[in-house]
Amino acid sequence: MTRLFGTDGIRGTANLYPMTADMSLRLGRALAYVIKNSQRRHRIVVGKDTRISGYILEYAITAGICSMGVDVLLLGPISTPGIAFITHSMRADAGVVISASHNAYQDNGIKLFSGQGFKLPDELEDRIEALMTDSEVENCCPTATEVGQAFRIDDARGRYIAYLKSTFPKDLSLDGLKIVLDCAHGATYRTAPAVLEELGANLITIGVRPNGKNINHNCGSTHPEMIASLVKRNQADLGLALDGDGDRLIMVDHQGRVIDGDHLMAICARSMLEAGTLHKKTVVATVMSNMGLEVALKHLGGRLVRTQVGDRYVVELMVQKGYNLGGEQSGHLIFLDHSTTGDGILSALQLLAIMQREQKSLAELAAIMEVYPQTLHNVRVREKKDLSEIPPIIKAIRSAEKTLGERGRLLIRYSGTEPLVRVMCEGEDQQEIDTIVQEVAQLIQAHLS
Repeated sequence: MTRLFGTDGIRGTANLYPMTADMSLRLGRALAYVIKNSQRRHRIVVGKDTRISGYILEYAITAGICSMGVDVLLLGPISTPGIAFITHSMRADAGVVISASHNAYQDNGIKLFSGQGFKLPDELEDRIEALMTDSEVENCCPTATEVGQAFRIDDARGRYIAYLKSTFPKDLSLDGLKIVLDCAHGATYRTAPAVLEELGANLITIGVRPNGKNINHNCGSTHPEMIASLVKRNQADLGLALDGDGDRLIMVDHQGRVIDGDHLMAICARSMLEAGTLHKKTVVATVMSNMGLEVALKHLGGRLVRTQVGDRYVVELMVQKGYNLGGEQSGHLIFLDHSTTGDGILSALQLLAIMQREQKSLAELAAIMEVYPQTLHNVRVREKKDLSEIPPIIKAIRSAEKTLGERGRLLIRYSGTEPLVRVMCEGEDQQEIDTIVQEVAQLIQAHLS
């Protein structure tokens, strides 16, 4: 049976299984059952992005939680990191994020956080999933005054804004910076402009008029070309693009060049290494990060440690080993000294602080890393079979790895949220890696599509 939870919670087309009201109610009941570990009153924070389907899932999961005798604190539209922050700061027992991140509005999803603001480990998600159909939960029915209540937290956004501003050095400001900001019509549409303007930035904003159906549509971190053109047209200093739930950041320099998560990690690592604040001189990234990041860190006297794809796995290793900087090429950046999860606004503030402190442009800072040629091709599949059991595919992979040697690498993995195989190759020769990706992708398509 397919696991309900993927690499970033549960996700799918809204109002179709698994993203249904019935599933959400069952999930709420199971989550509440797991966190009720004493006789005291328990609380779970629930927030969402701007999708029209958020109402369905919000009310359903709230009903499930309350039916188990646990209270709900409703935040309304607020970013994923904002929900994690409020969960921890209000000492709630868990947090629920209703969002499909960078996906189109037709999709939705649910992510769960612990009371400490961290995403739940696989083992606990598996237990919650099992309890969703367990009679032990079905037979637990509090009555009268024992049922839970739902409360709207009206000042959640204000608390989060104050927290974000506190992470920016008090001796600096954003005065004089002209910034193009794209909030993807998502969860940060009010928070991000408020934070940056209060710190002194001159803003040109797009993606700040959500209507429930335009989240991520030709905007946000997956479409940085929008802010790239606006930065050049308005002669801005830089551009910031967030995604629908606000946990990713992609930047654009004054020349309109896109600066991804790998470059941003390199910039921050250099600054932290010079300040002596990068724990164990190590950055944690995933297998998708460019080899150029690894080379840049080595040159700076640091090192790169890789995990499987998913910011949750980056955070888990950081916590386990005591590292404090990590992230993904896609723009998830984790500053564990400040936050328990990726936070696009917080990440922007850390980068802007470096720019202001050093009085350098983003383009100058980004020159620290040279990008190795990288090709990624997605192959849509009918089912996710074990590739190691398909001899022609294994033969092609081994041949490619022999060709690349130590000059590059080939990575093949299934998407955690979509029926896709991602084929990525990296190396010194663009033509060589393009040929490898094309050959492997065609074989996968022939056997699995």
